[in-house]
Amino acid sequence: MNSELDSKAKPFRLGFLLNPYAGLGGPEGLKGSDEISDELRQQAGRSAERAKRALTPLLERQADLEILTAPTEMGEQLFKELGLPHRVVGTLSDQGFSTAEDSERIAQELACEGIDLLLFVGGDGTARNMVNAFSSELSAQVCLGIPAGVKMHSAVFAINPESAAEVLLLLLKNGLVDLRQQEVRDIDETLFRQGQVRSKYYGELWVPEVGHFVQQTKNSGREVEELVLADIAADIVERLEDDEFYLIGPGSTPKAVLDELHLEGTLLGFDVLHAGELIAKDVDAGYLETLLQENPAKCKALITAIGGQGHLLGRGNQQLSPAVLRALGRDNIWVLATKTKITELQNRPLLIDSNDPELDRGLSGHIPVLCGYRDTIYYPISCGV
Repeated sequence: MNSELDSKAKPFRLGFLLNPYAGLGGPEGLKGSDEISDELRQQAGRSAERAKRALTPLLERQADLEILTAPTEMGEQLFKELGLPHRVVGTLSDQGFSTAEDSERIAQELACEGIDLLLFVGGDGTARNMVNAFSSELSAQVCLGIPAGVKMHSAVFAINPESAAEVLLLLLKNGLVDLRQQEVRDIDETLFRQGQVRSKYYGELWVPEVGHFVQQTKNSGREVEELVLADIAADIVERLEDDEFYLIGPGSTPKAVLDELHLEGTLLGFDVLHAGELIAKDVDAGYLETLLQENPAKCKALITAIGGQGHLLGRGNQQLSPAVLRALGRDNIWVLATKTKITELQNRPLLIDSNDPELDRGLSGHIPVLCGYRDTIYYPISCGV
């Protein structure tokens, strides 16, 4: 059964973008890409070689990957050299050198393709491009940097290319991978050349990190479920906004949110929370469809998976009909689960079965799963086909 599911799982959609000029100025004693001359740009930099170190371990897992890459020197050439199947997304603005504007525009185009992870190669300047690229609509895009720049002040990069490969392989194996917002920082290159080091905050990116099982534990190494549910609920309550509607799904994990608010909810149905109050209890699909029509982009569903079997949609929460799910949108589905529940799946994906195969395929892929207070992992959901 497990091998059948694994063989039918949706491929991991990897987006890739490379700054071919990252790190070129380092050996010359330059302080960043702003100083690179056109003559220096003609030289082979180290960014492509460092990218190869991260991507080579993926050759044995290429059947599990769907690779979407930026064109020409920004990725396409590299995958041709490695012999990894890929699809090119976007074009360069002209026939000359690639630009920061190219990086930002193509990053947006890759994100719009529904990638699970954007792997980018560069330094702090490239990380800033990623922050600029992702507007509020795309802010949930998960990114990971392969360090190749001169300055490396941001916390969005793997320690080295091999570390990036380890994170990617763990994602492909459906392992526990933490998901955290990390800062992008850069220094003022003009002041730096004058001997002044000033780091500036430019924003944050969602970054996958290899996680550790660090929740409150018994001697057996398992989580104390009551404490973890309280942690999850505390995190959710801090995120609640008064103008949003929250569809609290079945199960003890979503119900913990209502318990935290001292509200009496429905353990086996959907309740609607708004402005800190329950405005409806045990509602059906028709109610939710009307609510979404009247309040577009203002609703979020909080759901959990069934322990052991791992079903996330289509078992016990059919109130989230295909029409409701389409109106809701993937980014407005908040998945809550303890790490114990996830590890008991033994690396199998969470399952979805909405009775709409096309919708299920569109929902498949990696998704954030809240596992504790400010503790989120990145885990796959699959329709099994």
